[in-house]
Amino acid sequence: MAALFPLGRLVATPGAIELLRSAGEDLLPALLERHRSGDWGDVPPEDARENEFSLSHGFRIVSSYRVAGERVWVITERDRSATTLLLPSEY
Repeated sequence: MAALFPLGRLVATPGAIELLRSAGEDLLPALLERHRSGDWGDVPPEDARENEFSLSHGFRIVSSYRVAGERVWVITERDRSATTLLLPSEY
């Protein structure tokens, strides 16, 4: 799928790194590809609509994915300078 926006610098919190490592697979490329191609994962419909609006108006984009039974968020900043992977508890 085509990238809808740049990810900028990639950053991950300790919890997100540990979760991805414990999953035993290299999930990072797939999660980032889903995020930047518009597959927002398990977000409520209103958040998906907000992401669509954010694409054309330059606001923050938030995706949520299940990894090993836990949730990981992927957040791209409004200026597209950075994308962060984190657990909800680390927000």
